[in-house]
Amino acid sequence: MTARIKRLASNLRPTGVRRLVLAGAVAATATALASVFIAAEAMYLSGNERNFMLVVIAAAFVLAVVVANLVSRPLVEDLDRLAGAARRVADGDLGARAGVSRLDEVGSTADSFDHMVARLELTELRRTAEESERRLLIASVGHDLRTPLAAIRAAVEAIEDGVATDQARYLRAVRTEVDHLTRLVDDLFLLAQIDAGRFEAGRDHVDLAELVDEAAEALLPTAASAAVGLEVTASGRAVVRGTAHDLGRVVRNLIDNAIRHAPAGGSVELIVESGDDGVTITVIDDGPGFEPGFVERALEPFSRADDSRNRSLGGAGLGLAIARGVVEAHGGMVAIADGPGGRVSIRIPND
Repeated sequence: MTARIKRLASNLRPTGVRRLVLAGAVAATATALASVFIAAEAMYLSGNERNFMLVVIAAAFVLAVVVANLVSRPLVEDLDRLAGAARRVADGDLGARAGVSRLDEVGSTADSFDHMVARLELTELRRTAEESERRLLIASVGHDLRTPLAAIRAAVEAIEDGVATDQARYLRAVRTEVDHLTRLVDDLFLLAQIDAGRFEAGRDHVDLAELVDEAAEALLPTAASAAVGLEVTASGRAVVRGTAHDLGRVVRNLIDNAIRHAPAGGSVELIVESGDDGVTITVIDDGPGFEPGFVERALEPFSRADDSRNRSLGGAGLGLAIARGVVEAHGGMVAIADGPGGRVSIRIPND
C-alpha cells in the first residue's frame, strides 16, 4: 500500500500539469488566431487593416496565455496539496489529508484519497491496540501462571528435602494451587472460544433464581471465611433460555468477585428481577466499588483497577470479560455502575 501511494505521489506533477494546460491553451489560441489571420488575408485587407489585425491577434494571444495561467493555478495548487499529502502518507504520516474541495475529477480523487488514508489510519490504530492487548495478555498469563507454579515448586521441594513437617498440609496447598491453575486454564479456554466466535448458548429452560440460590449456597463458606454476609432477594421463578452451566458460572464469578472486594463485616446482596422482556440479576457489595476511570475497561480481559491488590486477592481479571461474552451470547448485556459500592447487573431476555 505504501509503495502504491509513493507511485501516486510521483505521478502527481503540478508543474507538468500547468505546462500541459498552458500548451493546450496556447495551441488552441494559436490555431484560432491563425485561422482568423488567414481568413483576413483572403479578404484582401489594406496595410493598416492588416497591422491592426496583427495587433488584435497578438493581444488575444497574450490574453489567452494569461487566462490559461489563471485558470490552471487553482488546479495546480490542489494537485500540489494532493501530491504533498501522498508523500507524507508514504513517509508514514497517516494523519495527512489532502483537504481538497472541488466539484470535478480532481476533487473526487482527493476525497477518495482522504477516505483511503482514514481507513489506513483506523486499521493501524486497531493493529496497535491489538498488539498492545496481545502483549498484555502474555504478561498477565505469565504472571498468573508463575505465582501458583512457584508455590507448587516450593511445596514439592520442601517435601523432597524432608523439611515439610506436615506433608498433608503441603499436599493440600499443592492441590489448592492446582485447582487455581485448572480454573485459570478453563477460563482462558472459554475466553478463547468467545473471542473466536465459537461459543454458542444453549436453548434449555433455565431458572436464574434457582441458579442464584445454588451459587450463593456454594459460596457461603467462602463468604463466611471472609466475614461477609450473603443475601438473596428473588420473587418466584425467573426462566430464560440458555445454558445452565455457563450462566451459573457467570453468577458464581460475580458473587465470588463481590465477596473478595467486600470488607470484613460487609455484605453482598443478590437481586433477581423478572419482567416481561427478560430477567435481571444484580450483584451489590459495599466495598470500594469500581473507579470511574476503570468502568469503561472493566469488561476487558485481565483488567484490574489495582493490579497488586487484585492479584493478592486471587483474581485473574477474566471474570467480567467471560461474563460479558456469555451474557451477550445469550442475547443479553452486562452493566457496571460507578462506586461507592460495587454494582454489576446482567440482563437475559426471555426468548
